[in-house]
Amino acid sequence: MGKILSDVTDRMNFFEGIDPVGLAEKYGTPLYVYNERILRTRCRDLKQFVTYPEFEVDYSSKANCNLAFLQIVKSEGLKVDAVSMGEIYAQRLAGFEPEDIFFICNNVSEEEMRYAIDEGVLISVDSLAQLELFGRLNPGGRAAIRVNPGIGAGHHEKVVTAGKKTKFGISTDQLDQVREVLEKYHLTLAGINQHIGSLYMKGDELLQSMDRLLEIVMEFPGLEFVDLGGGFGIPYHKEDGEERLDLETLGKAIDEKMKEFTKRYGREITLRIEPGRYISAESSVLLGRVHAVKYNSGHKYAGSDIGFSVLIRPAMYDSYHGVEIYRPGDEPSAGKEEVTIVGNICESGDILAKNRLLPEIRQGDVLGILDAGAYGQAMSSNYNNRLRPAEVLIRENGEVVLIRERDTLEDLVRHQILL
Repeated sequence: MGKILSDVTDRMNFFEGIDPVGLAEKYGTPLYVYNERILRTRCRDLKQFVTYPEFEVDYSSKANCNLAFLQIVKSEGLKVDAVSMGEIYAQRLAGFEPEDIFFICNNVSEEEMRYAIDEGVLISVDSLAQLELFGRLNPGGRAAIRVNPGIGAGHHEKVVTAGKKTKFGISTDQLDQVREVLEKYHLTLAGINQHIGSLYMKGDELLQSMDRLLEIVMEFPGLEFVDLGGGFGIPYHKEDGEERLDLETLGKAIDEKMKEFTKRYGREITLRIEPGRYISAESSVLLGRVHAVKYNSGHKYAGSDIGFSVLIRPAMYDSYHGVEIYRPGDEPSAGKEEVTIVGNICESGDILAKNRLLPEIRQGDVLGILDAGAYGQAMSSNYNNRLRPAEVLIRENGEVVLIRERDTLEDLVRHQILL
């Protein structure tokens, strides 16, 4: 096998000595490949993030909700947050107890909220209307609220989840009404959480929002916890030497703020974070095959089986993913050239990597799309009646195990009914 371009995975020892072309041939493409060692390392990074004694990491499984993935996260001592009853169901199957799950809901139905209540899961609501619904369904119950601290951050406007232009959170000018609903239904407020956005590479916005959040917490004595949210970014431009989020510096700043807050509040409460991407993204490389090479108006296109039904982030968010090239054989590429890598979906927006300078790509090459473990398979679909890909895990002992089967044609119509 010729590794035409593999600098990043070689440095990470991602494939643990296993031939990615061999994986593609055995399991087919597209194929999500996960590395257990890297996943466990990221879990441990965050467990050691701060020295504040009452600290808890909740993995946001919307980033990746594969059952085997959840089992590994649980074995590392993390808890989990959910955003749907489907995620709660999967988390319970993976072994999480109700007290390990934090349901951070957004505009859910009565049925979905009742499901979480019946499961014994702590619920955070992000509107007065949903707090009213919770009170009617569970008077005398225990809940949390999600507030909008007025500061947002993120790599794209579609993932900024706080500030002036967002659907999320209870505004700070509605806190008196929150108190009224709590009193009306005899509810206990267990905690207050926020989430300002996704994929920030500096901690400035988080620290600013934390100041505002802790001021809100000061207005509610008797809380069990405060939750800073997630959004911790990872370096998607690894091949260009992009620096990592400085967890050590950020953690020290948070420790200082919690130390000062504890003095003012009169006691320690639990500090929670809920990162998803930081834990899951770097643990996966998505393999795909180049099935066609063509030139339009002098520009080269490499047509692969990685359409946006498999990885939608580039099409939806203009997101960047690094690309590696593996070749079944040892013949090297002639040199570098500008190429646009596209998928097999019947849409002009089905572009995986635009105008990249890469070694010559040939028909039959296997592509490795880096950092695909967050919002990859989790956001995949059957659009164009394409089959969602399989997932395999490289265990710490080097064994490769299948953790999700590829869809079949029968799966596409399993729930449809002919006239």
